[in-house]
Amino acid sequence: MDKEYAGHTLLQSVPFGNEMLASRLVMAPMTRMFSPNGVPGKNVAQYYRKRAENGIGLIITEGTAINHPAAVMSPDIPRFYGEDAFNGWANVVKEVHQAGGKIIPQLWHVGAARKAGSEPNIDAPPVSPSGFTLKGKRNEKIKALTNQEVTEMINTYAEAAANAKRIGFDGIELHGAHGYLIDQFFWEVTNKRNDEYGGDIGERAKFAADVVRACRKEVGSDFPIVFRYSQWKGTDYQAKLAKNSNELEQLLTPLVEAGVDIFHCSTRRIWEPEFIDEDPSLNLAGWTKRITKKPTIAVGSVGINRAYLSNQDNAHVTIVDNLKIIDEKIKAGEFDYVAIGRALLADSEWAVKLKNGQLDQVVHYTKESEKYLI
Repeated sequence: MDKEYAGHTLLQSVPFGNEMLASRLVMAPMTRMFSPNGVPGKNVAQYYRKRAENGIGLIITEGTAINHPAAVMSPDIPRFYGEDAFNGWANVVKEVHQAGGKIIPQLWHVGAARKAGSEPNIDAPPVSPSGFTLKGKRNEKIKALTNQEVTEMINTYAEAAANAKRIGFDGIELHGAHGYLIDQFFWEVTNKRNDEYGGDIGERAKFAADVVRACRKEVGSDFPIVFRYSQWKGTDYQAKLAKNSNELEQLLTPLVEAGVDIFHCSTRRIWEPEFIDEDPSLNLAGWTKRITKKPTIAVGSVGINRAYLSNQDNAHVTIVDNLKIIDEKIKAGEFDYVAIGRALLADSEWAVKLKNGQLDQVVHYTKESEKYLI
């Protein structure tokens, strides 16, 4: 492979808040469950450091549990509460900063995606906006949040944001994608509330906006808040929160007004248009930037030799093709950063191999190899 990628737009230094990133490359958050009792150890710190020292500009941690008993579904998912966990995260931050990278935690509550009886708190019932499953069915094992509990949940997110700044992180990401709690408030299938947190698509954005607003109050104006959202859900890959750009504007405007700095737009394939009848060129990140005028992170099957959930090699869109598409779209101002997931799980040196024109030497991700990756 030739050396044409040494100057690729992905390798440019770019702003992030008041700081600069070494590149436009972002490590996407990926749950690994390598933190016994919720505490990230030295192995987790080294895992993130390796990506930072190999050219990744911004690292977004795996989803971390906010301080609610039903936030996650495994004792090995890292916590974002408790001084033992905070000490572990402080070491992670130190290692990444020493390697020249920036890092933000992803703050996470899975809501109704958690099964009743799951660890680490088996007696805590799953919670959701309306007591509905992700299939839109009422379930007595899922507790609908009261208005007071919604307020308490908002405060819990804000407390986590404050601790992120205290520990030395470079910002936060709120997980509002893939059918988890914040997304369950967005989605008409799971949000049947008749109070201020229910209603049309713009009204259903109120919970997320209140979370953002509360976090902003805790961290101040110069601490980046990234918001990750998606159309698709873990239980429904064809789901659409917004069926057109007008609905998307109704969803996103309250989040902008509340204080989101950057939108992380999760798609399964970065090259696919979002509203093909309106503009066949723009993906979700492109539409989001057009509507909000905020920087965006694009993501989806970048750096791998098979499209997400494809049973066949994606011959018509190769890694090289993707890099050309990304270069064109960044130069066109459609998005600002690109997140890479499984490719970085498999090969911590992916960015260096891109820079050196050695993508033919990349170690490719396989599901079977995941447990061995560090």
